[in-house]
Amino acid sequence: MRTSNHLIGVLNFLTFLLSVPILGGGIWLSSRANNTDCLKFLQWPLIIIGVSIMVVSLAGFAGACYRNTFLMRLYLVVMFVVIAVLIGFIIFAYVVTDKGSGRRVMNRAYLEYYLEDYSGWLEERVASDSYWGKIGSCIRDSRVCSRMGRTINGVPETAEMFYVRHLTPIQSGCCKPPTECGYVYQNETVWNLGSGLMGANADCTRWSNDQEQLCYACNSCKAGVLASLKKSWRKVSVINIVVMILLVIVYIVAYAAYRNNKRMDNDEPYGEARMTKAQPSAFHL
Repeated sequence: MRTSNHLIGVLNFLTFLLSVPILGGGIWLSSRANNTDCLKFLQWPLIIIGVSIMVVSLAGFAGACYRNTFLMRLYLVVMFVVIAVLIGFIIFAYVVTDKGSGRRVMNRAYLEYYLEDYSGWLEERVASDSYWGKIGSCIRDSRVCSRMGRTINGVPETAEMFYVRHLTPIQSGCCKPPTECGYVYQNETVWNLGSGLMGANADCTRWSNDQEQLCYACNSCKAGVLASLKKSWRKVSVINIVVMILLVIVYIVAYAAYRNNKRMDNDEPYGEARMTKAQPSAFHL
């Protein structure tokens, strides 16, 4: 009995440790929500799941130390629900970020982003006028565009230097006009009308050299946010999948140890207990 309780205690401690990467992923998404991705609800499910695993692990650890059957049963039931929720969240994250990616542009190192390449629940939420007002203000306040400026030996970078930069999705979508519009580079966030025809893209008329406007109202900016979210979620999902697999393994071993504890509480020797109880000896010393 003591060995099984020690095993369950160790497994609960491991489960507690496994909750740290999940909680860390949620906190990382939260930090990006405040200054990069600007979508402030996606991190909360991860944080809640991480905290839940921590609390349940402590309950299971206490149940193992004090041989509290109720706490052990509570641990197994709640942990099963948490694992199921984590699996559902991982599937949801992949489904809502499945579509869309940047397009390559001739003579440019950076990608450009188009809202029509994205679809589904997340795209509808980000693109909605009521929600985009908050996201656009967040991007503007983060000063992501004003920090794009570079100087080489005290000289501002030229157009040729800018074209070979690898911009983030938000920098590409929100801080400059689409290449097809034909604007002429002056600096990272100032582009003047070219001598040719303007492209048919509606974002061409939405672009403004006003540093408080830029392309924050553009569909390319919305697409850039979606692309940035996709990258962030995919990084966190890889960690979640690894942790989920380890949690399932730990849960199976903990359940087996719990069943073994029940056998020992019922005075059932492991292996031949059922046969012995089914056909008890007629003689007892």
